[in-house]
Amino acid sequence: MSGHGAPATRPIDATGLRVVVIAGLWHDVITEGLIAGAERVLEASGASWSTVRVPGSFELPVAAKAALDAGADAVVALGVIIRGGTPHFEFVSSAATDGLTRVALDAGKPVGFGVLTLDDEQQGLDRAGLPDSREDKGAEAADAALRTALLLRELRA
Repeated sequence: MSGHGAPATRPIDATGLRVVVIAGLWHDVITEGLIAGAERVLEASGASWSTVRVPGSFELPVAAKAALDAGADAVVALGVIIRGGTPHFEFVSSAATDGLTRVALDAGKPVGFGVLTLDDEQQGLDRAGLPDSREDKGAEAADAALRTALLLRELRA
């Protein structure tokens, strides 16, 4: 499982940070698990947050840019892309990853990356933070976004 070697994290105080969770609509059970994990972390941190939905993972970068341009301190991008029998998987995975990276660098603000690129649905269920899941990638993405936003605030002070 890819979570092997993950750092141990402690709760953080992110009071004053404004975060937008942006999630695709595909693969609802997995996506809802990712959203729940992200929201748990954000709630515990004291950050203010909202959640918006986009049609799919391809649309995550443009929505992330809009949220950061509108004043969000960080974005948590959540999506599910499952490999099929065509090159579509590679195109969408690459566009979402490259686009979110570009948005973060251009904005100088963090984008927590919670886009699952999977060979099958079971891999997503294992990572979605559901009761039987082994990992909680939505929570991890939110934690990374918060920690990076706080670090950037400190570096810029």
